[in-house]
Amino acid sequence: MSLVVLENCELSFGGRAILSNLGLRIGEEDRIGLIGRNGSGKTCLMRILAGQQEVDSGSVRRANAIRIGYLPQELEVAGGKNLLASILASVPGRTQLEETLAVVEEELAEATAEAEQMELAEKLASLHEDIVHFDSNYSPHEAHQILDGLGFRASDATRDLSEFSGGWKMRAVMASLLFQKPDLLLLDEPTNHLDVTTIGWLADFLRRYRSAIVLVCHDRDFLNEQINRVVSYETEGVRQYSGNYEDYKRQRAEEQEILERRAANQQRQREQTERFIRRFRAQATKARAVQSRVRALEKLDDVTLLTEAKSLRFRFPPCERSGVDAVTLSGLGHSYGDLEVLRDVDAIVRRRDKVAIIGPNGAGKTTLLKIIAGELTCTKGEVKLGHNVKPGYYAQHVTEKLNLRNTIFEEVWQNSAFDDITHVRNILGTFLFSDDDVDKPIAVLSGGEKARVALARLMADPGNLLLMDEPTNHLDLESSEALAEALTTFDGTLAFVSHNRSFVRHLATRIWYVHDLGVEEFPGTMDEFLYHLAQAKKEAEKAAAGKARTDKSEAAAARSETAAASAATPAAKSKPPSSSKEEKSREQHAGGKTQGQTHRGKSEQAKPPRAHSNKAREHKNTARELQRRVTECEERISALEAAQAGRSAELATPELYADKPRYNSILAAFTEDQRKLEELMQRWEAAQAALAALDA
Repeated sequence: MSLVVLENCELSFGGRAILSNLGLRIGEEDRIGLIGRNGSGKTCLMRILAGQQEVDSGSVRRANAIRIGYLPQELEVAGGKNLLASILASVPGRTQLEETLAVVEEELAEATAEAEQMELAEKLASLHEDIVHFDSNYSPHEAHQILDGLGFRASDATRDLSEFSGGWKMRAVMASLLFQKPDLLLLDEPTNHLDVTTIGWLADFLRRYRSAIVLVCHDRDFLNEQINRVVSYETEGVRQYSGNYEDYKRQRAEEQEILERRAANQQRQREQTERFIRRFRAQATKARAVQSRVRALEKLDDVTLLTEAKSLRFRFPPCERSGVDAVTLSGLGHSYGDLEVLRDVDAIVRRRDKVAIIGPNGAGKTTLLKIIAGELTCTKGEVKLGHNVKPGYYAQHVTEKLNLRNTIFEEVWQNSAFDDITHVRNILGTFLFSDDDVDKPIAVLSGGEKARVALARLMADPGNLLLMDEPTNHLDLESSEALAEALTTFDGTLAFVSHNRSFVRHLATRIWYVHDLGVEEFPGTMDEFLYHLAQAKKEAEKAAAGKARTDKSEAAAARSETAAASAATPAAKSKPPSSSKEEKSREQHAGGKTQGQTHRGKSEQAKPPRAHSNKAREHKNTARELQRRVTECEERISALEAAQAGRSAELATPELYADKPRYNSILAAFTEDQRKLEELMQRWEAAQAALAALDA
């Protein structure tokens, strides 16, 4: 079934066509990657799909009762509600159910007629079932899991939204969307405000997501993992391709190759026809053949080759050689008032290293980079730059280093190490600023254009130590890859903060993991680092689960012993042990009764009351069922843990990463079984608690 259908849609701004005769169908299982240069119109199309933008002409049809969730790049989030409450309230329908329930309860209380009471009672029962079904699909437990995955602390759940920074507010909105489970999820650069570990969690979550997704993202790896269709803004218009981004690039190249061959064949055919016409034009016997070929030549249509939009293609110039140790950090620490961010950091960046600085948001990555760049003075310790080291700094928020009153040319010229105007103009041309564009004031530029100005300014005087903070944030996918390629050939030293996994994989030779006030160094690749984090998390979860099982078992055993002791004490008090003489006397007294009386007394004594017998049988059956559940859960947990251990060992082998399909298959199976383990643990704990309560 189609969720959204666009037919012959047209949209223009200021005389520039954004959409022209666009036809697009989005099905229930579509996972679409929307790609194109900055300013091509991706966000406009997302707003059209979300119902926030009207088209100039054409039709936009949406399925009945479709629920669409849209995460834009920028939005305003109002306060007045705590984080968890805002997420729970974001799902439409719960409030209406509760209001209807209250009305029906009032009507039932006032109803006097039996038929009306029965009708209202049935309606009330149905509403309660709806609420139970609603709560099972949108439980607070699931909301907590999503918040935890997106990096929120448990204590954040009760904080007001107004207390969070802009990036964390965006995470809160994303948490609401993921919790709502809309039929169509629209995500415009969802990784912009996430750290590397959180992006990994989001990637796993979206892989398990069963509804349609439209995604804009400049992280090539993230895009490849999530999509099965590409909608691309090309110079010839909006095109559609099946598969992920890699498949799109391959199909685009094949399409271009086919057109080039067709054009070459047509050119050969044209040349042969023209030679025949020139050769036999004057011969009367060939007049008919010549005229036939003239007509055939006129009917030949030119083959139009695909043209690519201008993109960044540049290289950093050679730089001066620096000392072996480019940067040395000794006992480095920094605090913002009472808030300590870094403590006793000792680390060295060596010449030609490419160090990726990653870690949770707020851990101090940007602070560390600013201290190395000399933009910030540390409150403790020392930063020492090596011999002949000249740093160049690219700020995360590009406007920090740009003079908004300057034109593009003035900004780059004033910060250039060259006196040659032609050289500066060449640099600007490389970054797609040509002709009159260079005279635009920086204040009127978009975020992507400002990012290109900052890169041009850096290239005009790069130094031999590049310090870059989230350099891909405002760049489109093509520009991000061009920057990564240029930095690969940079012969100086590079330290950069980035959450873009593809960018880090392409460049990093070492990784600094900033967390818990310190810096932990990993000499390996990004994949090895992520594997290390995943293993550490699994070990912690396994230890916590084992401890929880032990604690539950000990608590259940203790409760059972206490209950048994409590049950035995009254019996002991009511019937103290009798002496052998007293017992013998009672037996003799009982022997004086008639045989019929004795038989009747024994029969009545042996047969307990019927209600007591049923209750005991019910108690025993319940206990047996609960014990069966506990045993079944333990057996399944053991089997899954054994399977997970085998997968963990396989994921630890470097050879696996070369086999991408097998790696993805094992990783998907591991993720799915981890979810099953969590569910089984919850069921095991619930059964254990119920069994302990029954014993008590």
